[in-house]
Amino acid sequence: MPLLTAGLLVAPGVALSQPAPPPQRIAALVVYGDDPCPKSEGDEIVVCARKPESERYRIPKPLRDKPAPSGGPGWAGQVALMEDAGRAVQPGSCSVNGSYGFTGCTAAMLRQWFAEKRMRQSVGAP
Repeated sequence: MPLLTAGLLVAPGVALSQPAPPPQRIAALVVYGDDPCPKSEGDEIVVCARKPESERYRIPKPLRDKPAPSGGPGWAGQVALMEDAGRAVQPGSCSVNGSYGFTGCTAAMLRQWFAEKRMRQSVGAP
């Protein structure tokens, strides 16, 4: 046990060296074409990445390669689904459980009759 504690003690005359403080400011920039990289001032570090001039006004490469977000259907699709789900019980529907269901059935029957009549007239049948 005394050997272990003796190894952990530091001689009083030896000072521990402190690491240098980090720079006050670090700047990482992307420069395009022949644009100059800014010079560092004082305790500042400036790192520049150079890209071709053709990339200046383009969407960054990581964002260009991403597929479209797949968060499900958009709001228009959600609204259409909700309208389809509630259509059977709305007024004017052809349903036995919806309010005014009989009027919707009559309207659907009349639409079908007029469509068949127009079709017969366009074909030339009596």
